Amino acid sequence: MELKPIKTRKIYEEIVERIREFITSGELQPGDRLPSERDMAERLQVSRASVREAFSALEMLGLLEIRTGEGTYIRQVNIESVMSSLTWVLYMEKDAVLELLEVRKILEVQVAALAAQRANPEDLQNIEEALKQMYQDLQKVRLGEHADERFHFAIAQATHNKILIHLMSALSDTMERTLKVSRSKLYEGKDMPERLYKEHALIYEAIRQQEPSEASERMFAHLAGVEASYLV
Repeated sequence: MELKPIKTRKIYEEIVERIREFITSGELQPGDRLPSERDMAERLQVSRASVREAFSALEMLGLLEIRTGEGTYIRQVNIESVMSSLTWVLYMEKDAVLELLEVRKILEVQVAALAAQRANPEDLQNIEEALKQMYQDLQKVRLGEHADERFHFAIAQATHNKILIHLMSALSDTMERTLKVSRSKLYEGKDMPERLYKEHALIYEAIRQQEPSEASERMFAHLAGVEASYLV
């Protein structure tokens, strides 16, 4: 395992990326022990504080296990840790908002189609409850962003595809962090809450009627409109 000196402003992020590259390339395997903080800092020519911060970040992502008195080890990677890593990467890429919106549009259009094919009565009830919450927020002149997120995630759950559900969860978490202010402005626009509610109602109806093409078309139209609103 070759460790080269790092020269960058965001030292711990570079350390995180370097270790992740070793894991994905297979140079580091689950169960392998990493060098100590002191050794790692000397070989990378960075501070021990930066190494410690990187280790903590990777532990939060589920990629490392820090055992007190024993050392730091590579954990077995599972779908949860991969999705957590995706959330981390998306969150750090603060200038990629438009790309994030594009990914969401591409993904959710197919999600809507699959939901129309696979949704069971319980799934439909969950989607409908989120829609009802949106309507109640609309009547009380409240921002309906939480019900909005619940609606879209309920559709993802209706696909019964675990990877899609994890992807949607990662995207939803990142959207909430990076677009919080923009989402508030979106819902405060004139007639926008009512328009968004009607668009969601049309999507739900297409899913309930088991019409995949219609569901995907309505989802695309909705997300394209949202994307255009962010660009104003």
